[in-house]
Amino acid sequence: MARVFAAKENGAVADVLVLTTGGTIDKLYFDALSTYQIGESVVDRVLKTARVTLSYRIAEVMRKDSLELTDDDRALIARTVADAPEQRIIITHGTDTMAQTAQALGSTAGKTIVLVGALSPARFAESDATFNLGMAFATAQVAASGIWIAMNGTVFDGLRVRKDRAANAFVAVE
Repeated sequence: MARVFAAKENGAVADVLVLTTGGTIDKLYFDALSTYQIGESVVDRVLKTARVTLSYRIAEVMRKDSLELTDDDRALIARTVADAPEQRIIITHGTDTMAQTAQALGSTAGKTIVLVGALSPARFAESDATFNLGMAFATAQVAASGIWIAMNGTVFDGLRVRKDRAANAFVAVE
């Protein structure tokens, strides 16, 4: 089983750091008439259910819908990434502004950073969240340093991608 680091233990560093920021992946809906709220992250439960054996550490940065993220929020995410001892970092993020956060991380050197989200909450039976998170873990292990987005079966260069809202999918840009 994976060794889960609650924090940096005895100078040891996890293989992967997962930073949670909110977004659809962690949304809760109470009924069809209510608004959503972003709940406690489901990432640890998903990774344990998947029996991930790579050591990881999870840290919450914020709980926001990506449409509510500000430049200050993106700066906080970038500082958290830069300050982390881990070289492989996964960021759970809402899909609407994921590409903007990838751009804000563009000057980060020497780390493999993978942004990932979901088009339906992980708590839903037919969510893409589990698959996307698994792709992000694989990408973090094999991709070169840089900024990546792993969504719906495709790994994108995080600095050359946009969300096509009409298609509800990510597309590469030149």
